[in-house]
This record gives sequence, structure tokens and C-alpha cells, in this order.
Amino acid sequence: MDYLNINRDAWDKRAKVHIDSEFYDVKNFLEGTTSLREIEIAELTDVKGKKLLHLQCHFGLDSLSWARKGAIVTGIDLSPVAIEAANKIKKQVNIDAEFICSDIYEIDNNIPEKNSFDIVFTSYGAICWLPDLNKWAETIASNLKPGGIFYMVEFHPVYDLIADYSYFYLPDPDIDESGTYTENCNGEKSKLVTWSHPLSNVINSLINSGIKIDQLNEFPFSPYNCFEGMLEKEPGRFFLDKFKYDMPLVYSILGKKS
Repeated sequence: MDYLNINRDAWDKRAKVHIDSEFYDVKNFLEGTTSLREIEIAELTDVKGKKLLHLQCHFGLDSLSWARKGAIVTGIDLSPVAIEAANKIKKQVNIDAEFICSDIYEIDNNIPEKNSFDIVFTSYGAICWLPDLNKWAETIASNLKPGGIFYMVEFHPVYDLIADYSYFYLPDPDIDESGTYTENCNGEKSKLVTWSHPLSNVINSLINSGIKIDQLNEFPFSPYNCFEGMLEKEPGRFFLDKFKYDMPLVYSILGKKS
């Protein structure tokens, strides 16, 4: 199964829809708002003048938001439609950033200088598209300078159980047909290929690649109203309201290359 081309086709279609959505709110971004959320803003603070590699950047709003904070940014995404949109937006806001169309596992063939980044960043709904976390972590380590920082903020895999997926990794992926998650979904469905990754696999893959984990945090809310049955109990914080106790919806990891 050619999962890469299947997912690339789906994300090409999604990028065309997402660019006009209220969910991504490109209009206000062009007027100066940030697309970054409170968790990553609070935890990844020292980016000014740092070379930052953003993995799976979609059409670059978070990449350009880090650039607005002074980072020297390179964004990577497998969708040529998304990368084309990212380059268009960067010209509109007059922000310097580099965007490269590449599968994450082929980054080392598309970035000439290894071990050159101060920070590697990834966020929200990224790793489920990847079949091999060991290779993912090795890619992160190979692009970080010694002492460089890896930071991720991601949806918690416990939610996979609630959504009737496996918590643990299975070699055979989940294959779904669905529309996109933005409010302006036009009803078109695409085939999607994803894998579940438990927290232990994420952490161990990073440790085995030479990333020392300095911080792991879990959060009972999502900054996005992206799951069924969510309630905004606090501004910008969406909780699942159908359980007696809060469940983890997001986690973050901060580590450094040895």
C-alpha cells in the first residue's frame, strides 16, 4: 500500500479547503495574530535568532508565527499544495522563512546541512501519519545541533481509545474515508492512512535517538474544539464533558540532543 501518496493526495485536498476556513483564520493571521496556542507559547520561549525546523508544517501558519517571534524558520510538509500556499502567505506578510516540500523521512536528502538546527518543532495531529517513530526520532536527532532542543505538543493517545482506535501501535494502519475537520468541509471524502503511537513509543524512540527528555506534561484540555462532545470551560480550553473526571487530551515533550 502506498500510504505516502494516499495521504499526500488527501492533504492536497485538505489544504485547498483549510486555507479558507474559520478554523485556520488566515484573514486574521495576515493582520498580525498568531496561530500558536498557549501551551507551546508558554513552554518554547527562547526562539529569537534560533534556527527552527518545523516538521509537517501544513501551510505554514505556525512556522511563520515562530518567525514573527524572531526564529529563523524552515518548514517541511509533504503536500505541494500546502507548501505553495505557505510561500504565498509568507510573501503577503513579508516574513522570511523557507518552505520545503518533502516527506519527513526524506528530509536529510532535502536539507543540505545536517546537525544545523537549534530547535525542531512539531505539533497537534502530526505523528499519527507516520508508520515508524524510530526513523522519525532519528530524523529529528540528525537535524539538531548538539545541545539543540526538540519540542512537540500533540494530541494524547488516550483519546484514541475513546474514538475506538488502538492505544498501542499496530503494524497494519487504520484506513478511513472521511472529510476534513474544518467547519467548511465540502463533504468530499478522502482515504486516510494512520497509525496509533502510545506515549511510551514516542518517548523511547526519542531517548534511543539521543534526545534527553527534560520535560513531559499532560493537559486535560485541547486548544482546538476538534473532538465530539467538547465544552469550552475556559477561554481557548476545550474539555470533554462526558466523563466524571478530566482525561488527558494533549501532551508536550521538551528534550535536548546529547
